[in-house]
Amino acid sequence: MSSHKQRQQLQLFYRESERVRLLDVDQLPAMNNHEMADFHLWLENKRDFSIADTECRYWIKTCSAGHVTELQFFPDGTLDEFTLFRREHAKGVWHLVDGVIHVELNTAHNNYRYSIYANRLANIHSAVEYKNGALHAYLKLAQVRG
Repeated sequence: MSSHKQRQQLQLFYRESERVRLLDVDQLPAMNNHEMADFHLWLENKRDFSIADTECRYWIKTCSAGHVTELQFFPDGTLDEFTLFRREHAKGVWHLVDGVIHVELNTAHNNYRYSIYANRLANIHSAVEYKNGALHAYLKLAQVRG
């Protein structure tokens, strides 16, 4: 596993275990043995995405601030995002690397990047989003049949 992937997983672990609020990967604390054991238990509830997961092309994305969008993944590695109610549109790209779906979206004024980590127990997955290179939001993404 790449060290970048592990740092992102630790970032999600700390957020999802409610130990701390969202931290940038550069701010992650050193783990003691008890926390390392908890991290490994948390990892058991995660899995790698496969290309078959992206065939479910429609996803709903929400963040802790309540912003909700609809994503549509295309087989060519592009995606469209629409705000759920006002239908504002953004275009982006995605790719699957080492079991993680990496997304980059561009709007007229902002660049968003996040990596989606799969949940083993449900089709509700999580990510940490960066806006213009700065830590921005904790995301939940749900696959929906279209």
